[in-house]
Amino acid sequence: MPVAASAIYFLNLRGDVLINRLYRDDVGGNMVDAFRTHIMQTKELGTCPVRQIGGCSFFYMRISNVYIVIVVSSNANVACAFKFVVEAVALFKSYFGGAFDEDAIRNNFVLIYELLDEIMDFGYPQNLSPEILKLYITQEGVRSPFSSKPADKPVPNATLQVTGAVGWRREGLVYKKNEVFLDIVESVNLLMSSKGSVLRCDVTGKILMKCFLSGMPDLKLGLNDKIGLEKESQLKSRPTKSGKTIELDDVTFHQCVNLTRFNSEKTVSFVPPDGEFELMKYRITEGVNLPFRVLPTIKELGRTRMEVNVKVKSVFGAKMFALGVVVKIPVPKQTAKTNFQVTSGRAKYNPSIDSLVWKIRKFPGQTESTLSAEVELISTMTEKKSWTRPPIQMEFQVPMFTASGLRVRFLKVWEKSGYNTVEWVRYITKAGSYEIRC
Repeated sequence: MPVAASAIYFLNLRGDVLINRLYRDDVGGNMVDAFRTHIMQTKELGTCPVRQIGGCSFFYMRISNVYIVIVVSSNANVACAFKFVVEAVALFKSYFGGAFDEDAIRNNFVLIYELLDEIMDFGYPQNLSPEILKLYITQEGVRSPFSSKPADKPVPNATLQVTGAVGWRREGLVYKKNEVFLDIVESVNLLMSSKGSVLRCDVTGKILMKCFLSGMPDLKLGLNDKIGLEKESQLKSRPTKSGKTIELDDVTFHQCVNLTRFNSEKTVSFVPPDGEFELMKYRITEGVNLPFRVLPTIKELGRTRMEVNVKVKSVFGAKMFALGVVVKIPVPKQTAKTNFQVTSGRAKYNPSIDSLVWKIRKFPGQTESTLSAEVELISTMTEKKSWTRPPIQMEFQVPMFTASGLRVRFLKVWEKSGYNTVEWVRYITKAGSYEIRC
């Protein structure tokens, strides 16, 4: 695994070193002079956050009035280095009362050195969780007088939190009502031709959870994904039940998910953090159920008139409905006057974006709406280029519908005390980049 840092420097805007830490001996202590000479003094700070000077790589980021510079001499994991900087700044802010600037660093030299020793070892990032580090680095930082953020309460059982498998959840949580909220939120990205054929389509989704559970529960989530259903049928020696199965691509999980069990059983098992978190993200490229189909017809009648007809049809179930539907139909910049006829909703011309904006507050499923417009244009001698016809754009939100067809088959909660839980599941599909050529 490539290292993330050989050394880290904190500099002010003049280039003075406020504090630094060397983690490996493959870079010299004066390497910051090269950064100051070749980057800061040449005014090239805003061009690229990664630079190579004299066989060393410099990764830098500006936070408030402080530059954080990471130096490495070998092949390095750049993404890991910048992620480390972001998490380290969040950690410092939690100790300093929400402030991170030159004054906060000067007031907390001892604490910062202690934290830098804990959060990275020989160039490899370690635990950067503020909740965990505050269990055994109990020194309080000098808080900014302008900070209104209250001090975090300490969490008991430091040894279990640091060395155990559930560092993201503390023990002793008690709720009168044990509830789990699960949201599957998907964004549809589409590029469709004017004749209705799909040119590009995919769905990006995420599963958001909010848990209010007592104790240390173990949750098990089952989805109708293809791999999971096939693995379950093998374990139970039964054929897979008929029904739509989903092939998930580019799946990423929260750190609480037991990856060993997922690889063997293909089920999502986890001990959840308390409160709200993102359980997983995924992408789907095949078998996408489009919530809307749009058929546009635009006729240019000479240089001063244009007719626009757009038909929007909802493809989802008749018992469902979409909210906040907005259709943006581009028109030429020299538009002077527009007349509309719509079967539902309202439409108007927005000159700031050169578009006809058609808004429908509630769009039932298995229905269609049409817009007809006459557009009058100003004839100009300077306009020689033909109109390029940008694509029509849509915005919408469809509750209880997933474009991928992903469904929760079961959500099981087990805790040693055996309490009853209430599970809530919700589906939401939104428009990502939903475009139709006209």
